[in-house]
Amino acid sequence: MSVRGMLTILAVGVLLCGVSPVLAQGPASKDKSTPAKPAAAAKPEAKPEAKPAAAAAGSAEPTLIGQFGTWGAYTATPNGKKVCFALAKPSSSKMSRAGRARDPAYAFVSTRPAEKVVNEVSVMIGYKLKPGSESTLQVGGASYAMYTQGDGLWIKNAAEEERMVEAMRKAPEMVVTGTSASDTETTDTFSLKGLAQALDRLAQECKR
Repeated sequence: MSVRGMLTILAVGVLLCGVSPVLAQGPASKDKSTPAKPAAAAKPEAKPEAKPAAAAAGSAEPTLIGQFGTWGAYTATPNGKKVCFALAKPSSSKMSRAGRARDPAYAFVSTRPAEKVVNEVSVMIGYKLKPGSESTLQVGGASYAMYTQGDGLWIKNAAEEERMVEAMRKAPEMVVTGTSASDTETTDTFSLKGLAQALDRLAQECKR
């Protein structure tokens, strides 16, 4: 399963299972695109969405194992491979053009033992990003350049990810900026309350 498909399944599955975090609800959007993992990370390429969302979500069966502040800690086993992830939605969102529609945004911190991936940060921003545009994640007084593809964001310099996650554990919030294909700029603020506890719980659940 591609990372793109996995994130979509898990996010939709969380909502359908009625265990979504208690966070600000983003506006609906016409754009139903989902993120694809950057090719540089050597992950499987994304495949076109074919299954209905409900059926796909059912196959992953995300389970809430703890709610920590604004972050929910979940486990799932898509295609028999265990995945642990923390999930949150923005506490506030701003757009440079009022009235523009978008899907809800999600921030993930995921661990996939079968792929030897630990605490990978990604954001489903809820709209198709402008190709070649710059996106950033700001936390703990530092700004991290983000790779953009589809409606997904990942850190450009993987060597900085561990430092970024440590900053996320300690900071009160993080701010994610992006630009849509229609040149609408967005600023999403995510509360980081409870993230450290959620990651500690997931580390126990998804040991390498």
